Amino acid sequence: MSEAKRVVIVGVGLIGGSVGLALKQQGWEVVGVDVDAERLKRALELNAIDSVATIDQAGPCQLAVVATPVDHVVGTVERLLAAGAEVVTDVGSVKGPVASAIDDHRFVAGHPMAGSEQDGIDGATPLLFSGATWVLCPTAKTDDDAFVTVRDVVVGFGANPIAMEPDRHDQLVAVVSHVPHLTAATLMGLADGRAVEHRALLRLAAGGFRDMTRIAAGHPAIWPDICVQNADAIVDVLDQLIAELSDVRTVVAGRDRQGLLQRLETARSARRNLPTTAPSTDAMSEMRVPIQDRRGELATLVALAAELDVNIYDLEIAHSTEGPRGVAVLIIETAVADRLLTGLIDRGYRPSLRAIDS
Repeated sequence: MSEAKRVVIVGVGLIGGSVGLALKQQGWEVVGVDVDAERLKRALELNAIDSVATIDQAGPCQLAVVATPVDHVVGTVERLLAAGAEVVTDVGSVKGPVASAIDDHRFVAGHPMAGSEQDGIDGATPLLFSGATWVLCPTAKTDDDAFVTVRDVVVGFGANPIAMEPDRHDQLVAVVSHVPHLTAATLMGLADGRAVEHRALLRLAAGGFRDMTRIAAGHPAIWPDICVQNADAIVDVLDQLIAELSDVRTVVAGRDRQGLLQRLETARSARRNLPTTAPSTDAMSEMRVPIQDRRGELATLVALAAELDVNIYDLEIAHSTEGPRGVAVLIIETAVADRLLTGLIDRGYRPSLRAIDS
């Protein structure tokens, strides 16, 4: 019987605890590290971890997951690597500063786009990541096998991994996560301020208001660090939002029915066309891409697939025994295979493609 794989999780709150529960279901031995002794005790009671340790005591492990506030990620990752972790990933909401500060091929920056209104370890569930997008941000110095290790773990959670450059992640997440949270908090604050004078106001809050402000119920303590780390991207999106709201104000103030209707119809169409993670067809293809067996090659392939909106449903690397070469084997949807094929050829790769019999 093979020995259980060992993972060290630093930070056993909602995300770290959910990672622990999910990995324990897959037979991993889970070691928890946290500055809060009561949180560790609760994680043990909930069976999210098997044992507790400090980072320096945790020792060698196949994987370490950093689920701390973003300001503490870099130092924690470096300590885990020094303690003998074979691969380290994190779950922070900002990737650029972290990826640029850690110069080690064993680190794979990551960010699960999942959460809950429940705070802390008591909200943890092994199903938290099922169906969620999990962004991975490999760089030119990321070891391909380290990337595959983290990706396989993410897939095992039922999540949908996509890869992109760290700075690109930060720009996009400012639009879809950071600024929406600030907007919801600001709108909730506006309503709360008026409710002091008009007690009936919040009783009138209908489903639309509750849906839009739901994320304002999230734990506030993580957001100052996120906003400091990703300030440039957030400010850029806030400037755009303010400008758009100013335009809407002009339209409403001018009683411009047609202008307002056009804006609302455009928004409605865009909302209905938000992409899903489900394949549009059952037809799948296998793409084999010869690559140099060196760090960064896989990062280039998966980042290109993400830019072209091609989801990779399975991935493996076949290393050559006859030199510094290998083959990346990608399973993708047949409907979009030509898009990736063309993109790879344009970048000098020589991929081959075959349909997979259903």
